[in-house]
Amino acid sequence: MFLRQPAALTLKTGNTLSRENLLILYFKSMNSKAASSYFQGGKRLTRSQAKLLASQDHPSATAFTEAVAEIRKPQISKLKRPHLPVRYESAATSQLPPPKKSSSNSDDTDSKPGSLTLKSNSKAGAKANNNGAPVAQQDEGDKEMSKTAVWDPSHWREMLELIREMRKEKDAPVDSMGAEKIGDHDAEPKVYRYHVLLSLLLSSQTKDQVTSAAMMALRNHGCTVDNILKTSDKKLGELIYPVGFWKKKIDYIKRTTQILKDKYNRDIPATIEELVKLPGIGPKMAHIIMDVGWNKVTGIGVDTHVHRITNRLKWVQKPTTAPEETRKGLEGWLPRELWSEVNVLLVGFGQQTCLPVNPKCSECLCKDLCPYGRSALRYKSPKGKESSPRKK
Repeated sequence: MFLRQPAALTLKTGNTLSRENLLILYFKSMNSKAASSYFQGGKRLTRSQAKLLASQDHPSATAFTEAVAEIRKPQISKLKRPHLPVRYESAATSQLPPPKKSSSNSDDTDSKPGSLTLKSNSKAGAKANNNGAPVAQQDEGDKEMSKTAVWDPSHWREMLELIREMRKEKDAPVDSMGAEKIGDHDAEPKVYRYHVLLSLLLSSQTKDQVTSAAMMALRNHGCTVDNILKTSDKKLGELIYPVGFWKKKIDYIKRTTQILKDKYNRDIPATIEELVKLPGIGPKMAHIIMDVGWNKVTGIGVDTHVHRITNRLKWVQKPTTAPEETRKGLEGWLPRELWSEVNVLLVGFGQQTCLPVNPKCSECLCKDLCPYGRSALRYKSPKGKESSPRKK
């Protein structure tokens, strides 16, 4: 472009550059590859010559920089101006004071240039969308749709029926040794509810067989509020051993029993909020106590079996890491009439088929629907073939 310029160029600063000086300074501002395409004195410049020429100092470097900036300045057409995004505020508009609020009776739009605010028409009433529906009514409709649109897992009814089919014999440990079975049904209601509470308190981190044996020993000893308070800690430990954390549970039993005597007239609380305040009673136990003891369904009892199986079946919208998260996820979509059944159903299923380690996916009727089962069977090594030997 500079080869087509006149023999001399006069800058705004008053400095005059000859054609040769202008070429030399221009080569300093461009890369060597582009500089090799220009000529000097009728000869083509090589890349090395261009680099050498660009490395030379010149007294008019400052003037040339201004000249190049003037030449390279983009010429913006008045008809085609560049688009400026609305979300970015220019430096000029950022220094302006905030616009004054217009009166409610004014129907005119803001005529100030550069203003990004829009005034609503007071005569138009409520805002309307393209279809003519008011925005306020549309927001209420969206909220109602969000409430009614509940997520539920795919094929969950089919899997539930298949699990019922596998559990129809009811021969799992929970079916004969659960909290509903090991209490004394012939005792008065408040004593039976006390048995339910103690059985669930002892069941934490303990197999059903061990919990059932401990409850049978307590019943033979006399499992009432007054008798348990008279029993020494040593004797109580001998009765409930070897349940998990039996030493800590001795303290839980004594403290809980004393609270029942002082505050609830030897009965158990009738609400979830009061039950979870008792020593050793968590949300899972409280919901089962309300279901078995008071015949009230307040929530789903989620233990390690229910937590593990529902994550394997993808019955939660996203993987959960704690049983309490699983309970909230299940209660968000599972019909309430199934809350009482799902605990015993899945606990027995987890004790017999969907084991924590090495689950029996090949024998499970849900293997074609369960995401975990399909993955386990797909990557399981065929029978008769050994896996790759370990490196010694």
